[in-house]
Amino acid sequence: MSMVGEFRQFIARGNVLDLAVAVVIGAAFGKIVTALVDGIIMPVVGLAMGGVDFSQLYVALDGNEYASLAAAQEAAAPVVTYGAFIQTIVDFLLVAFVIFLVVRAYNRLQKQEDEAPKPPAEDILLLREIRDQLKAR
Repeated sequence: MSMVGEFRQFIARGNVLDLAVAVVIGAAFGKIVTALVDGIIMPVVGLAMGGVDFSQLYVALDGNEYASLAAAQEAAAPVVTYGAFIQTIVDFLLVAFVIFLVVRAYNRLQKQEDEAPKPPAEDILLLREIRDQLKAR
């Protein structure tokens, strides 16, 4: 089989399409979570911590003090933006928690399907029918 034929067979399996859809949805979901964290959660956390804006937290490595992160970046100072790192950690934790909830719900549904009683085998049904006929006599 040629390489092109193998590639067609690989694409036609369906798993590749499912994976592509999952990646696109995951990327969109990541944007939603980022907007949630940046626009809602971190401002509330910052307000609770005395009005701290986490996106503006930084350390200038050149030893100078700057009025803001933008001023330090404009001066081309090397900075460690640990506030952005904190926001990224919160993003990750939220995404991981939501994925955990989805997988947990899926596993519970699968478990319920597995635990559903199976209909009795034909020989059992036949034996029950014979029993019921013998009782009727």
